[in-house]
Amino acid sequence: MAGHSKWKNIQHRKGRQDALRGKLFAKLSREIMVAAREGGGDPDQNQRLRLAISKARSQNMPNDNIERAIKRGTGEEAGGNYESVTYEGYGPGGVAVMVEALTDNRNRTAADLRHLFSKSGGNLGESGCVAWMFDRKGLLVVDRKTVDLDEEDMLLQALEAGAEDLETGADTFEVITSPDQFEDVKHALEKEKFSFTASEVTMVPQNTVKLTGDHVSKILQLMEALEDHDDVQNVYANFEIDDVVQEKENLSE
Repeated sequence: MAGHSKWKNIQHRKGRQDALRGKLFAKLSREIMVAAREGGGDPDQNQRLRLAISKARSQNMPNDNIERAIKRGTGEEAGGNYESVTYEGYGPGGVAVMVEALTDNRNRTAADLRHLFSKSGGNLGESGCVAWMFDRKGLLVVDRKTVDLDEEDMLLQALEAGAEDLETGADTFEVITSPDQFEDVKHALEKEKFSFTASEVTMVPQNTVKLTGDHVSKILQLMEALEDHDDVQNVYANFEIDDVVQEKENLSE
């Protein structure tokens, strides 16, 4: 399974901890603010805002918080002076890493991320150095325990809904869509009573780097540190880890 899915599984496990630390709602608010500022406060006319609101609601963010973030983004309320910045670099073992951040101080954020990459044995690179290794795709993850379908039948359902492809894991079906068709495919599958453990427009690696030994713990530490940074919204990487190795890392946490 690719690094994207591996890291998403780890994120879901730590998501509640983020909420307890008060970071999750702050990050969701920033995404809503920037989306509203760049594309307007009407989600019907602004896909990025629509997706940000959907993600916030999936994390049980109160409507008052969502409305306040939109108003800050459109300038109706003070605050929300953030800009989108993407940082790129290489982690241990030559893993390609992309970091999407929302910051009010580019110099501070760049210095912090450079330190985190260096600490892990990686390095922050120039813009464009790894972006070509990723494609923006819609991703809908279905827990296989919740559906009574084999891979062939699930693929047929996904394609009929307008998806591009299906990736099958030990525990999940991952429905891949184009970014433009993401919401239509999601709604079509929801009408067929499918539910999702994750649903987002994300960056999917074209190829993966298989990690072993010390590189496994180092890349996971880097990903965790990047995710914990206040300015970081999303982290993408192209590493691959064997399930047995991943279980050992889980037990060591």
